[in-house]
Amino acid sequence: MGAHSAPEHRRERAASSLPARAGVGFKSVHLAEIEASARDVGFFEIHAENYMGAGGTPHAQLMRLRKDSPLSIHGVGLSVGGAEPLDREHLGRLKTLVERYDPAAFSEHLAWSTLGARFLNDLLPLPYNATTLAHVIAHVDELQEALGRPILLENLAAYLRFRSSEYSEIEFLREVVRRTDCRLLLDVTNVYVSATNLAYSAEDYIDAFPMSFVEEIHLAGYAEDVDEVGAPLLIDAHCAPVADAVWRLYDRALARCGPVATLIEWDNDVPSWPTLLAQATQAEAFLERRRAVEDGLKSEALHDDLG
Repeated sequence: MGAHSAPEHRRERAASSLPARAGVGFKSVHLAEIEASARDVGFFEIHAENYMGAGGTPHAQLMRLRKDSPLSIHGVGLSVGGAEPLDREHLGRLKTLVERYDPAAFSEHLAWSTLGARFLNDLLPLPYNATTLAHVIAHVDELQEALGRPILLENLAAYLRFRSSEYSEIEFLREVVRRTDCRLLLDVTNVYVSATNLAYSAEDYIDAFPMSFVEEIHLAGYAEDVDEVGAPLLIDAHCAPVADAVWRLYDRALARCGPVATLIEWDNDVPSWPTLLAQATQAEAFLERRRAVEDGLKSEALHDDLG
């Protein structure tokens, strides 16, 4: 696959068939309550690396969940942004998992997390320059070729800038999309975390983001800290309810892209099912309000045409 043009068979294919509803990350501790609640969320998302074994309880539970609900698979360990070649064994396990469940979407991060044989338990940011761009394009091409589908690529929470960057993050993502025909997963919480940590406008970032390529949104809670000079430092910890400031950014994003599949992420200090469901219900309310606005605009346009 050439790094400078997306394959023709992908050009008209979306990366996601998830419904434009609110979903949640699946946690096995919630399974009984999920099955008793008649699937009150639009979809479920799993981390790929938790299901790379051949069988056992995790797959038995996922098969039960998959019967009645759309599924999104989210990769966290492929190191798409790394300078080294993709791990072929890891890629093979991903391919097997995707073929097994045929998810409505597959996503990965614009990040790196490996160094030689070492796996670093974090998603680390990249310098946005020509060298990194070449690596990312080659890796996204290789991943899409292996999976036989376009992927969603997610923006990362950042805690520093690289002096060697030649592009803004948005410019970098636009170029990756143009050169690979992947799509984007907009993590609104990551936007807020990065904007706070690096002192730029989260609203301006949302206003400039290429929303036409966004096929999923992530929302999560964060942890609060301070840096060495006492300035606010936010950590993308997925450990709390979505903050009011993030909900406002989410509403701003929906005003540009319209209703889109939205995931509530809560991976640490996992709450009760009713608490997690309440967060999804809140996201669903934002989606419904946006639908109502768009329906109203369509009605006005039809009235004007008939008038």
